[in-house]
Amino acid sequence: MFSKICPKVVQTVLFAALAVSSSAQVVPSATRAGGLTIDVGAGPSYYHMDWGHGDEFGGTLWVDANLDKGPLFLKGLGVELEARDLSLDRGSTLPNDMRTDTLGGGPIYSWRHFDRVRPYTKFLVSYGNLDINKGGYHFDWVLYQPGAGVEYRPFGHVWVRADYEYQIWPKLFGSNWSYDPDGVTVGVLYEFRRHHSNDYDKPQITGLTPVQQQ
Repeated sequence: MFSKICPKVVQTVLFAALAVSSSAQVVPSATRAGGLTIDVGAGPSYYHMDWGHGDEFGGTLWVDANLDKGPLFLKGLGVELEARDLSLDRGSTLPNDMRTDTLGGGPIYSWRHFDRVRPYTKFLVSYGNLDINKGGYHFDWVLYQPGAGVEYRPFGHVWVRADYEYQIWPKLFGSNWSYDPDGVTVGVLYEFRRHHSNDYDKPQITGLTPVQQQ
């Protein structure tokens, strides 16, 4: 059931994010509330599943809203929504129909003092679904996902992300044992900005008024 609902939720979030970013592009610069960025991206994921010491592949989608202006202690603070499906190319020690879906969000903080590199850390809370149909296992659970990574901007508003995440499914089977998969995702994000779209790579000339720089 979760795997059927998840794509619809993701599509809704993507539509909302694109609508916000599109409306921001047509607002005159004098009235823009600069400082908010919306990043939308995706990438392949590789996870150690903590089940028979096997690994599994899948995909991840991110939608982030970040502050990149304002007081120093707020700059880089944001919220991330993340959806992930792991159901491909399972290792030989995993059940051949094992599937894990997660959907959730939480705070993310990125170090935005560099032009092209942004380290970040995050802590997400998600709703997770673990299915092994032939074994009769089906679990719906709230899990915690601390993570960290780094983003690199090769050009324009495109960022390449390397993301590490540790998942904690507490007391999954009604005991003190927890299910703790962890893994990495490498993906690409596009950043929609609420201030000038050509802020990146724009030559800065000191000693001139804004009119003269144009």
